[in-house]
Amino acid sequence: MIWEKLAQTQPIAVKMLTNSLKKERLAHAYLFDGPRGSGKKEIAKALAKSFFCENSSGVDPCLTCSQCKRIDSGNHPDVHFIRSEGQSIKVEQIRHLKKEFTFRGMESTKKVYIVEDAEKMTAGAANSILKFLEEPDGEALAVLMTTQLHRILKTIVSRSQVITFSQLAPETLVEKLQKQGITKSDALTVSQITFDLEEAIQLCHDNWIAHARNKVIQLIDEIILRPKYAFITLQEGWMAFFQEKKDMQLGLDLLMIWYRDILRMQAGQPEQIVYIDQQHKLKEQALKVSQRKLGSNLQAVMDAKRRLDANTAPQLLMEQLLLRLQEG
Repeated sequence: MIWEKLAQTQPIAVKMLTNSLKKERLAHAYLFDGPRGSGKKEIAKALAKSFFCENSSGVDPCLTCSQCKRIDSGNHPDVHFIRSEGQSIKVEQIRHLKKEFTFRGMESTKKVYIVEDAEKMTAGAANSILKFLEEPDGEALAVLMTTQLHRILKTIVSRSQVITFSQLAPETLVEKLQKQGITKSDALTVSQITFDLEEAIQLCHDNWIAHARNKVIQLIDEIILRPKYAFITLQEGWMAFFQEKKDMQLGLDLLMIWYRDILRMQAGQPEQIVYIDQQHKLKEQALKVSQRKLGSNLQAVMDAKRRLDANTAPQLLMEQLLLRLQEG
């Protein structure tokens, strides 16, 4: 029961779509709006399966017929995915799609096109697809997906049924990651950084997030227990590991999570901490560090994140951050 499963994370979106499927009154165009990782693509593919399935049971596709299997594999001749080429979706891609649609469906009159990151359409591409929406050809079903509804042409929005997807709850993401074989401590950590399941899995690949956590814990230990060695650890451990700007930003996020965990421990909320395998250290630091100092540390990390975005040299930025974290 694929729709029942999808309803566990997106009940409102699923209810709207399944009601339309039951009444056989699908709109010719849908605009899925919501954050990354909220399941828009998964639901778009489920909708395509229900649209094409040869042996559906009510609204549920069978998942075993050739139509369902080819949609799953991305090889269905009448289901077209449009993705950005570089930074944008270009008008040539929409023209190619239109050309495809001038032919009858390879095996039926039905066709589905799914546009990912629709906000990346150039003005030409957006106007081209608008004409497509205004003059639907046969049984054509369009699904446009976006994380930034405000960037979509108002005329496209008005000609589509907008379905809003809610952000994936951190606990749901943790559960999904654990089913992928990721440890609870790593899953909890990465759930504080992203709501996107694919990105979360990528961060856990090759134990990257586990190594990153260890670098943060190591630096914290040096700041508190061996301050004289902190700059050596910063150079040999931190800078050597967080070499790319995006990785450095994630390292600062993890540092911020550590200080928030101490605040949670002070507030008597140990069940909400993220570094669950470091409760003993967090408890010790919660007894020794004042809330004023914790607030100062969090501000220092946030300032470092902003300065990194402004292209401050990472080495200088981290050395200055270290000095602020070591202040009494």
